[in-house]
Amino acid sequence: MDAVVKGYRAVSLLVWLNADRVFTLGTVIVGLLAGAFLGSALLKP
Repeated sequence: MDAVVKGYRAVSLLVWLNADRVFTLGTVIVGLLAGAFLGSALLKP
């Protein structure tokens, strides 16, 4: 049981440390999608 608790703590620490990378990746993807939408909306005849 102790190994499970230590493993859970290690995984939660890794998720906490990488949360900013996931947020940054999400922000970049949303920005690219918004740019593609605006570009296609502005170029329609």
